[in-house]
Amino acid sequence: MELGLTGKTVLVTGGSKGIGLACAAAFIAEGARVAIASRSADNIARARAELGDVLGVEADLADPAEAARLVATVEREVGPIDVLVNSAGAAKRTPPDDLTPEAWHAAMTAKYFTYIHVIDPVVKLMAARGFGVIVNVIGNGGKIASPVHLAGGSANAALMLATTGLATAYASRGVRVVGVNPGLTETDRVTEGLAADARLSGISAEEARARAVARIPLGRMAEAREVADVVVFLASSRASYVTGVNISMDGAVAATVV
Repeated sequence: MELGLTGKTVLVTGGSKGIGLACAAAFIAEGARVAIASRSADNIARARAELGDVLGVEADLADPAEAARLVATVEREVGPIDVLVNSAGAAKRTPPDDLTPEAWHAAMTAKYFTYIHVIDPVVKLMAARGFGVIVNVIGNGGKIASPVHLAGGSANAALMLATTGLATAYASRGVRVVGVNPGLTETDRVTEGLAADARLSGISAEEARARAVARIPLGRMAEAREVADVVVFLASSRASYVTGVNISMDGAVAATVV
């Protein structure tokens, strides 16, 4: 299927590993010009060794000035951003008795503002040009409350509302905004989350993983490339009438009618 992404400029935050890395690779395969961002120069170097000649920018997106610098760098060195994929940042999983106001603030900074700080300048640039797509990769924890992920899940829920609200605000100016909500996916981030679940439940990490997979009707976790396939489609001209929605990819764990 021709997706019309050849020559498009794509920025993937969190593009050095996990779902973000898989998204970067998928866009490159479609002929897009890709830039990735990460807090870690080492992770960027490893990703570039896998992806090839892509722009890698080290930036801490919890800082709005760093996010603005990232956007300016990509626009200057690669081109006007046609597609923004947000996949950076993860909130620490914390048992409810260990939550503090500081932990709630940290979760919002780590997950919500790492997206918003990039979205804000990019969506305005896209609106001024009359075209653009933003795809936010937002964990399904924003839809399903978890005792060890209350703060992070709340940040995810806020991002989902921001996604739909921005889509409405900018639809008439040629910008689409979509959310993808992966469930358990074969990434280091999920492995860390399962370890936290195991500690809270007093079981081994292996048992926590087995219990988690047993709750998935498809019988397995998602692969990062499967999430990337959906992201790339949503960013393409083939999905030109899809905006203002948050699409679950959880293997039918939570059967819902939206």
